[in-house]
Amino acid sequence: MTLVLGSPGSGKSTFLRTLSGKLDPSLKVTGKVTYNVQKMNRYISQRMCAYVSQLDTHQAEMTVKETMEFSRKMLNARDEIEMLKVSTGETQASIKKETNTYATETEFSKDEGDFVVNYILKILGLDECANIIIGDHMRRGISGGQKKRVTIGEMLVGLAQCFFMDDISTGLDSSTTFQILKFLQQLTHALDFTMVISLLQPTQETFDLFDDIILLCEGKIAYQGPREHALKYFEWMGFKCPDRKNVADFLQEITSKMDQSQYWTGSISTYQYISIQNFSECFISSSFGQQLQEELQKPYSIEEGDQLIKLNKMYIVPKWEIFKACFSREKLLMKRNFLFHIFKAIQIVMLAFITMTIFLRSTMKHQTVMDGYHYLGAIFGGVLMVKFNGMTELQIIIRRLPIYYKQREVLFLPGWAFLLPITILSLPASFVEADAIQSWLVWANWLSPLTYGQNALAINEFLDQRWSMKFDNGGSIEDTIGKTILRARGMLTEWRWYWYSVVILLAFALVLNILSIVALEYLRAPLRSRSNIWMAPTDFKKANVDDAQALTAQVTPRRRMSLPFQPLTVAFKNINYYVDMPKQLKQAGVKQDKLQLLRQVSGVFRPGVLTALMGVTGAGKTTLLDVLAGRKTAGHFEGSIKISGYPKKQDTFTRISGYCEQSDTHSPCLTILESLWYSARLRLPSDIDTYAISIFIDEVMELVELKELKNAMVGLPGVNGLAAEERKRLTIAVELVSSPSIIFMDEPTTGLDARAAAIVMRTVRKAADTGRTIVCTIHQPSIEIFESFDELLLMKRGGQLIYSGPLGILSRNMRRYFEAIPGVPMIIEGQNPATWMLNITSPAMEYKLGIDFGTIYRKSSLHKDNINLVDELSERQTTTEDLHFKSKYTQSFSSQCISCLWKQHRSYWKNPEHNIIRVIITFSVSLLFGVVFFKIGSRRHTQQDIFNILGAMYGSALFIGFANANVVQPIVERERIVFYREKAAGMYSAMPYAIAQVAIEIPYIVSQALIFSAIVYPMIGFSFTVAKFFWFILFLILSFVYFALFGMMTISLTPNQEIAALLSFFLFVMWNIFSGFFIPQKMIPIWWRWFYWADPAAWTVYGLLVTQLGDNDDSLEIHQVSEFSEKIDKLYVLCN
Repeated sequence: MTLVLGSPGSGKSTFLRTLSGKLDPSLKVTGKVTYNVQKMNRYISQRMCAYVSQLDTHQAEMTVKETMEFSRKMLNARDEIEMLKVSTGETQASIKKETNTYATETEFSKDEGDFVVNYILKILGLDECANIIIGDHMRRGISGGQKKRVTIGEMLVGLAQCFFMDDISTGLDSSTTFQILKFLQQLTHALDFTMVISLLQPTQETFDLFDDIILLCEGKIAYQGPREHALKYFEWMGFKCPDRKNVADFLQEITSKMDQSQYWTGSISTYQYISIQNFSECFISSSFGQQLQEELQKPYSIEEGDQLIKLNKMYIVPKWEIFKACFSREKLLMKRNFLFHIFKAIQIVMLAFITMTIFLRSTMKHQTVMDGYHYLGAIFGGVLMVKFNGMTELQIIIRRLPIYYKQREVLFLPGWAFLLPITILSLPASFVEADAIQSWLVWANWLSPLTYGQNALAINEFLDQRWSMKFDNGGSIEDTIGKTILRARGMLTEWRWYWYSVVILLAFALVLNILSIVALEYLRAPLRSRSNIWMAPTDFKKANVDDAQALTAQVTPRRRMSLPFQPLTVAFKNINYYVDMPKQLKQAGVKQDKLQLLRQVSGVFRPGVLTALMGVTGAGKTTLLDVLAGRKTAGHFEGSIKISGYPKKQDTFTRISGYCEQSDTHSPCLTILESLWYSARLRLPSDIDTYAISIFIDEVMELVELKELKNAMVGLPGVNGLAAEERKRLTIAVELVSSPSIIFMDEPTTGLDARAAAIVMRTVRKAADTGRTIVCTIHQPSIEIFESFDELLLMKRGGQLIYSGPLGILSRNMRRYFEAIPGVPMIIEGQNPATWMLNITSPAMEYKLGIDFGTIYRKSSLHKDNINLVDELSERQTTTEDLHFKSKYTQSFSSQCISCLWKQHRSYWKNPEHNIIRVIITFSVSLLFGVVFFKIGSRRHTQQDIFNILGAMYGSALFIGFANANVVQPIVERERIVFYREKAAGMYSAMPYAIAQVAIEIPYIVSQALIFSAIVYPMIGFSFTVAKFFWFILFLILSFVYFALFGMMTISLTPNQEIAALLSFFLFVMWNIFSGFFIPQKMIPIWWRWFYWADPAAWTVYGLLVTQLGDNDDSLEIHQVSEFSEKIDKLYVLCN
């Protein structure tokens, strides 16, 4: 088992993806990767190798166990774990079997598969949350650490023998990480697996589990060899690891220019900085490097080890089993998204009812051609509903694509298995659509499936017996009324075309699904990019001692943060917190209605005292922080919280506190400097001038070492922009620039390497030294980081406190407390106290010792002392006054509006993709309208001409408007998460944010209206007068604005974009039906006429028509048959 060490940006992920055959094929790669001397391309690497990504991409609606079971079915679960369990006492040689033998023994064995899943769930500590959905940012599910374990477990149930795991400890506490790595070590040694694992902050105990070490820096190997020889090698180079120093941290820091000199064993006058290039060259020339080269040249004998698994089949599970598993998953997802599908069904029923009441049978006659056009309007309205209703499925498919791409990469399933179940389950929802097109583009008419859908519906209606009355069209051929209507519409008139159309529609569905499958199977997933990647120069020359000392000195800021604040104390007593029992647990047999997450938690946080809040995963650390910070909007809370002796008031508390969330949520299109300036401008008092704010922001950036990156774009996590550790430091900086008295930090070192974690904690320590009250939850602290805290609150699962008090020098106070408990093992010399503490207080150790640490703490003198301290600090002091602010927010309403508008402007301006899409849509639709309605505005002789002009106006406003509503929704949804964080921090009220969100759209909407009008107005041939031209632009602008507001409203009212698309569709269809275009206002039944006056689209159509033709008194020619014909023709083109 090999450990890969290196700071972020060193190339660890690229290295692991290269070894596992997952590297982007478009990248140029030199050298070769072999498995048992055979080149990788001879085999299907996805079957031999399993790559565990840093990103936890899962189906949010599925539970943990369902996710694991689906992986088992797709990867054909192994039974080696069961063999390992029953083979205790056997030698390793006796259990070395080829994996393909195991595959034969367990093929489609349901019982063994279930055992494998349950066993891995138990080992990974996921058994307690097995029936809870994974969740996402809009669905409450499992924690981030649990998601990481699900990512690991997905791959362990397969048949791979080589595992490449990328930063799998992110979000896990050190005890859980050790247990997982211990399990992986046993698998590796017993079953001859090859495991290459990168970790960011491994504890010494976890580090000692590995056999080999690879130290990677700037894409070069500084050391590769046995773990136990690493320290000797670097001592030979002149660097020694201090006592009680984590070896993994030492190895990463000696390659850092800032930290290297402190480990030099020789005289400081002889020290010279050793660059990464020098490290690499020294390793190649060393005995370790020479030995590695010899092993690479040594021929591999098949007899010396197991044969390479030659799994040359892409999918080892039969196609029928793959289809059944995927079909079952689709049914499950449809059930979990039942609100979406129920809302969709109700929506269709409501629209059908509305349409029915508009086109009542009692008022719908079938005796004249004019009657037929009313039926055509009803048919077209129904087709429109089905068309737009089907488009709402796109959002669900798009959201699931990242999950599919991940599963495709590891050969879970082919493209057809993903798409076919969705298609089958969606068949009842969408079957026909309609379209028509200009006669001079008749060739395109027959390439559209909409043509055949409309023809089939029209033939089915108008060739019926009730339309068989003869109609004299003035020609030599006497037709029925039905055929006359079809011919006037340019449709087919023979019954056989009904069945032809049905067959052709089915053929279209088949071809389009085949093309979708091919695209899913072969097109590459969207690449993740970095807008800013800091690369250290490779031509460092050896620096002198003074230079090294100067670099080291740069870590300490020259001055403290300058803005004033008031030191405050937080005292809380008997905190209890309950939530409704999850449905999954109730279904599993739990009878209680409430789930208690915190139990009688009491403690204090004091100014200048840095407090660590620790516990195993699921202990309730983040929950306690959220309750104290007032971030929990659901559930039931009990207990008291006092701020410097006064009851906590949430509105006041948000003004004097900061909360660093674990998720690192920021606006992606801002730079670091802009993000900090925005936070400072809204959260610092208004009497602080701009210059002082600028100086303060510089101090904060220097403190968190982001000054060199101040102009870097933030970007989206895992897609582009800042690296994880840079994003984490930005999260802290955003809170520090508000100069808070109290700061809560939820896992500020998660996802960071040892050096970045040390930088962050140095920042936190310095902030605490200024007199601020700072509390941090933390998972895997090194000895140095752990002992930089002053006090510790330790929790166990179930939300109980088991220690609260000072750590003491070298953690002596904490150690003495636990070592005094009978049966608790003593700490080993040099062991990390944090790791030892989490190990001895784990549920397994509690069970082994037969004790309850919570009960022991409540009966201890330490608990009594803490309660006395809580009571003392809960009393009002004569020297302090209750906090009071004149207003809820720091800035005035107008200042909030200006700041929010500034942010929106910067975000829009730096989002070219969004703006380019709008321009392309506008330009394309403008040309389409110009071509379809070319010069019809100049023809005003017949009633038919007026209807054509009305159709052009109707489409001009509504089509671009609805496109705007759809385009703006993803932007609003992405920023909504940031809005929730900023509003919870008390930065602004909702109104200024909404005003800025609307105001920033207006310049872009005006630009769209000008582009559209400049192209469409002359091509259609509207009146060339200045007044009418600007009236046209004005109504377009107003229409585009209310459509943008319409899109913002739907996404704001709904939990996700899928529901927003459904609501948009419903309202859009309603607006269309009652706009006065499909059915005139006077022909709308009186019980629906009120909606016409409430319909904004109706006012748009009315305004455009009146401003163009209101002053025209010319007479019109009226022709009965063709009265609505061309009008409907044009509309079909627009809807395509």
